[in-house]
Amino acid sequence: MSSSQPLSGVVPPVCTPLDASGEVDTASLTRLVEHLVGGGVHGLFALGSSSEVAFLTDPQRAVALDTVVEAVAGRVPVLAGVIDMTTPRVLVHAEAARKAGADALVATAPFYARTHPREIAAHFRAIRSTVDLPLYAYDLPVSVHSKLSAPLVRELAEDGTLAGLKDSSGDEGGLRRLMVELGGRHGRADGPAPSFSILTGSELTVDAALLAGADGVVPGLGNVDPAGYVRLYDAVRGGDLDRAVKEQERLVELFGLVDAGPEDEMGRNSSAIGAFKHALRLLGVFGHGTTAAPQIQLGEDAVAHVERHLRGAGLLPVR
Repeated sequence: MSSSQPLSGVVPPVCTPLDASGEVDTASLTRLVEHLVGGGVHGLFALGSSSEVAFLTDPQRAVALDTVVEAVAGRVPVLAGVIDMTTPRVLVHAEAARKAGADALVATAPFYARTHPREIAAHFRAIRSTVDLPLYAYDLPVSVHSKLSAPLVRELAEDGTLAGLKDSSGDEGGLRRLMVELGGRHGRADGPAPSFSILTGSELTVDAALLAGADGVVPGLGNVDPAGYVRLYDAVRGGDLDRAVKEQERLVELFGLVDAGPEDEMGRNSSAIGAFKHALRLLGVFGHGTTAAPQIQLGEDAVAHVERHLRGAGLLPVR
């Protein structure tokens, strides 16, 4: 994976299958890698939010990453999440990811304590200087409580600290302003950071983000329908906007499966991750739909909701 060549395309954040006892199900994870690579994706992001990285123990993280790297066997780049609260803990994860054979690292800003932009910059620079792998920032203010500003991202892109950014802030206007600051849709190659990759984490506005100049997408829903996101990406890149919008609208309907769990009974993360996992189980990829503790498991009605969305999207035969 070259730091001078921007990462682009569809890079799903790989779900981590768990067995009934809550341990990593390596057989199901290997099948998922084949499902994703077979769907035409351009890279894999292991140990991200959809991987339940924050819920996994360090040994579970190691098993998951080792399994993904081995199953991929060099066919596409593997980005490894090294997400943790403080710089020293992230550095431990980063070195473990390097030894496991990851092609690049993904890190958030430090969290738990609120951090100043100077501290965030020092955090990313420490990771990049300690482990010689391309480093991608993960902008996730809902969990990290720090929004990465456009000037900070530009600074870290220009000095070579960051190879790219995954934007899951939900701030579509902020993302567009960042792209303009880095050169705009047609000026990125000659802009202040020509090799810098911008990836959107929003499953629902991929067509708009790509049209505005984003390089790719990191869709949690891409675990379920990787080929659909690849078709969407190819349609935008090929200039067929009608086909792109049609595919995006189909994926928006499919995304409704994340609302499977009753809102008054479980958290939205439990509902969404459980929905992805049960969708993969219904598709024959996962053996179980288990989510990591303390997340609440989906019930029968919720699983039926997921199944209806799969059939509606054409991923299962209509009864």
